[in-house]
Amino acid sequence: MRVLLAFTLSLFIVFAHAADTGLHAVAPYPAKALALSDMSGKKFDLASYRGRVVLVNFWATYCPPCLKEMPSMERLQKRMAGKPFAILSVNVGEQNRDVQAFLKRVPVTFPILMDREASRLKAWKAFALPSSFVVDAQGRVRYVMFGGTEWDEPDALGKLMALLPAH
Repeated sequence: MRVLLAFTLSLFIVFAHAADTGLHAVAPYPAKALALSDMSGKKFDLASYRGRVVLVNFWATYCPPCLKEMPSMERLQKRMAGKPFAILSVNVGEQNRDVQAFLKRVPVTFPILMDREASRLKAWKAFALPSSFVVDAQGRVRYVMFGGTEWDEPDALGKLMALLPAH
């Protein structure tokens, strides 16, 4: 099963690398359920983030575009500190030891959730790694991207800022 999952995810990575990597607006639709635990067992539920803009990012340590964009996600997290914004990063199909080894090289402050069986990846209809979904404060998906990007560059940052609820 693990070999089949790794092969399938490898195909996703190939398609992600070839995909148009712009952040694309979509007709708003309700975000799928996302309730997973991090490596320590702490539970996270997207529903509890209502009122905040959330970047949901599916990734794997063996995915070059995923690894390239991770530092920009950390810079985005720091830039958005104090704003109603969160990142939920969902590792797909890997074990804690693999993710922990990666995080020693590329430390991040946002939660890393574990989708070991890729059930959430499938439910969100993510067809590539990385796949990202921007969920607005009302719990609706507003932007999608299949492929990596620099999350703290002006285009992506501007789109995220425009979704933030007024204080």
